Amino acid sequence: MNKVSSTALTLAAGLVFLTGCQHLGEKPVIDKIAKVEASQTQTLVNIKDVLDASNENIPTLTAVGYAVTSTQPGRNEAQKRLMAIRSARMAAMRDLAEQIHGLKVDSSTTVIDLVVQNDTFRGVVNGTIRGARTVRINPTGSDTYEVVLEIDRETIGYLLKTARVAA
Repeated sequence: MNKVSSTALTLAAGLVFLTGCQHLGEKPVIDKIAKVEASQTQTLVNIKDVLDASNENIPTLTAVGYAVTSTQPGRNEAQKRLMAIRSARMAAMRDLAEQIHGLKVDSSTTVIDLVVQNDTFRGVVNGTIRGARTVRINPTGSDTYEVVLEIDRETIGYLLKTARVAA
């Protein structure tokens, strides 16, 4: 073989090798796309299962919220009492949202020399509540109010039926 054909052969072999390396770099991207698509597919299946559920499988959701009157802002005791009831109602709404939409938990732990230095947790609830009904508002003790909310199965069934039509 002459020097030109040897150089051409070496160049061709190098190009084939580099092309193979380029495809190796793409495989993890394809795997990530496949995982995202599988996750999205599972989410759609879960939504379909919820939308296809019958009213017999749907429970009545109940939530309880508490608030202390002495820590509420207000000029007089009556205002503080109303603010405590409002706070307890919002705490119950948050509990309903957690039951329906779930709770996102973020956490971070710092370990130095096998000793935990810092450990933080954060819970976030995000969602919309419709059709919640106040069951009762009770003073519990001299300084605390309790609010009980519920969403009955008929309301949840109606919301699911509306979502089925929209989907």
